[in-house]
Amino acid sequence: MADSRRLLISIAVMSATVMQVLDTTIVNVALPHMEGQLGATPEQISWVLTSYLVASAIFMPLTGYFSDRLGRRRYLLISITGFVISSMLCGVSLNLGEIVLARLMQGIFGAALVPLSQAIMVDTYPLNERGKAMAIWGLGVMVGPILGPTLGGYLTQVLSWRYTFFINLPVGILSLALAFRVVPDTPRRARDMDWTGFVFLSLFIGGLQFLLDRGNQDGWLSSSTIRIATATSALGLMSFVFHALTSKHRPLFRLGLFRDRNFTIASIVLAIFGLGMYGSMVLQPMMLESLLHYPTLTTGLAMAPRGIVSAVSMLVVGRLITKFSPRLLISAGIVFSTLGSLAMTHYDLHIGIFTVIWPILIQGLGLGMIYVPLSTIAFSTLPSADSTEAAGLFSLMRTIGSSIGISIVTTAFTQETQVAWNQMGGHINPFNPALQSYLAPLGLTPDSTGGALVLAHELARQAVMRAFIDSFMLVAVSFVFMLPLTLLLKGGPLKGGAEAAVAGE
Repeated sequence: MADSRRLLISIAVMSATVMQVLDTTIVNVALPHMEGQLGATPEQISWVLTSYLVASAIFMPLTGYFSDRLGRRRYLLISITGFVISSMLCGVSLNLGEIVLARLMQGIFGAALVPLSQAIMVDTYPLNERGKAMAIWGLGVMVGPILGPTLGGYLTQVLSWRYTFFINLPVGILSLALAFRVVPDTPRRARDMDWTGFVFLSLFIGGLQFLLDRGNQDGWLSSSTIRIATATSALGLMSFVFHALTSKHRPLFRLGLFRDRNFTIASIVLAIFGLGMYGSMVLQPMMLESLLHYPTLTTGLAMAPRGIVSAVSMLVVGRLITKFSPRLLISAGIVFSTLGSLAMTHYDLHIGIFTVIWPILIQGLGLGMIYVPLSTIAFSTLPSADSTEAAGLFSLMRTIGSSIGISIVTTAFTQETQVAWNQMGGHINPFNPALQSYLAPLGLTPDSTGGALVLAHELARQAVMRAFIDSFMLVAVSFVFMLPLTLLLKGGPLKGGAEAAVAGE
């Protein structure tokens, strides 16, 4: 295949990928602005995020089925078209019901865009250029969510929250036009729909996404709604596995894919990777905006270097993967990500912007070094015929991992805030000389009303800051847990043959 055609295929599928992953984070900063115009409460507006995540996660594993039935190119065109139309409907929505319905459509049509683009990139490039292909693909998957809050903050502040959806129209039209002309199709194959498996999988993923998204807000298992969601998810998972193992007909996806060691280990590492990447992306904007009172746009700009450095490191690693073992590159990325996360544990209430950004740069360097070789080695020992179905599962693991990671980090932050408040509050008493010295310049005493208010305010700030530090430490620990799993991957430098992909233990 000519290099020019490969380039056009890459642009076509990467435009679709960026469009889809950007929508997972670009609307986050716009939610407060949407509440008033759509007549929704803060709790209700969260369904704008939840509906998209749940629909996307449920339909992502169906990528292999629809690619077989429709052909990969046709399914890609349908997905892009549906995503663009539903994006337009989101932008013109007048109430909460309309935008939630449009976001559900976005999730359904957008679910296949990331796995389809990965499968197309894998098949378009030969094995010796697979690292470069995954670097290009990783740019969209990694940089899109990282830059989403920055772009979303700018569009919302300068124009309107509606433009966080309208921006998909020109990108989607470009992707559709290129895909129609250059993306090759795959043979259509007869395949029955496993409706029973689909129902079980929907119960599992839908229940899991709901409890992860709402668990911290509703008090986890103290809420009857969360208990029902947990039971539904567990029952759905057990039923799906039993059905897939015992059914005489072809299941929704083959569990046999997980017999491939590289694919299984890479999927698990990717899920843990979601905690580190998305955990940091959630914590830092919260700290900068709510605690340090940075404006929304400034916060977004402070987060942008992570995406820029990740993009550069992905492009570099895409070339290095033919010279060094993917395991070595992943391990080096884990070290950098851990060091960047540990540096964040030295944040305090008086840090300057440089102190905020340099740990982000180090972490971003590591994130890019992890993602490209991990995505490459996951498919290096799988047959080409399984690439589309495996890509759907791989993307599902990324989605679930990021959701679990966000829930773990936000829950830890909430609990650590309460713990820090109680621990530090126990040291506040009117006989503490340091306390009297702190209040004296303000003309206050510990037993005065004004003094109590000042102390309560400062205690809250200090408790929240300590909770952020503890949560950043949790992120650092999650990266460390990835390291021993990396050693279980097999494969040396991808030099251009099947032997190179499986060589080395």
